[in-house]
Amino acid sequence: WFPNLNNASIQKLQKYNALLSKFNKTLNLVSPKTLPFADAIHFADSILAINEITKSYKVDELYDFGSGNGFPGIVFSILYPDIPVTLVDSDERKCEFLKTVKSDLDLKNLKVLNQTIESLPTDSVKFGICRGLSSISKAILATRKLFKVGGVFFHMKGEGWASEIAEIPTQLCSFWTPALVSEYRLPIGEIKFAVVKTEKIAN
Repeated sequence: WFPNLNNASIQKLQKYNALLSKFNKTLNLVSPKTLPFADAIHFADSILAINEITKSYKVDELYDFGSGNGFPGIVFSILYPDIPVTLVDSDERKCEFLKTVKSDLDLKNLKVLNQTIESLPTDSVKFGICRGLSSISKAILATRKLFKVGGVFFHMKGEGWASEIAEIPTQLCSFWTPALVSEYRLPIGEIKFAVVKTEKIAN
C-alpha cells in the first residue's frame, strides 16, 4: 500500500502492531474486532491522514490529544523522526503503554504527557491532531487556550464530518475557522474518511 516507506519505518510499525496486540487484552486500546485488520483500520488510516496533512502544511512539531492508543501520533513520529511529537492523555495506564512503545521502538522524538489537555500551558501549541477524541466542537473548546493564534488543529473524522462542522457554536467560530483538508479511502472498503482542520484566528 505504501511503497515509499523505508525498511526502518516498516519494522517499527510492525513492532508497534505487536505491542498493540499484546497490551490490548488488558488496556482495551482498540476494539478487539479491529485487531485482525489493524494494518488498514489503524495504521493505513493514520498514514493516509498524515500524508494529506504534510502535503499542505510544514509541521515542525505535533501534539496528539487523547492519544491513548498512540494513533496517529506514534505513526507520525515513526515517519518523521526529526519532528518532535507529544502525546497527551490523562489515563495513566495507557500512558505507560505509550512509554513502552517509545522505549521499545527507540523513538527519540516522542514525548508522553500523562495529564489533562486543559492543564497544558496557554499558547503552547502550533499544530495538534486528534483521532476519536470527541466532536470537533468539544475538542476546540477544550484546547481553546492552548493553541497560538495561527495554530492549526487537525481532526481525523468519518463521513459525518460536515455535520460536526455545522454543529460548531457560532461563538466558537469567532476564534476558529473550520475547513476540510482532504477526504480519503482506506486500502479496503468504500467508506470515506476525512481530515478537517480548525485554525485559531483569535484569542
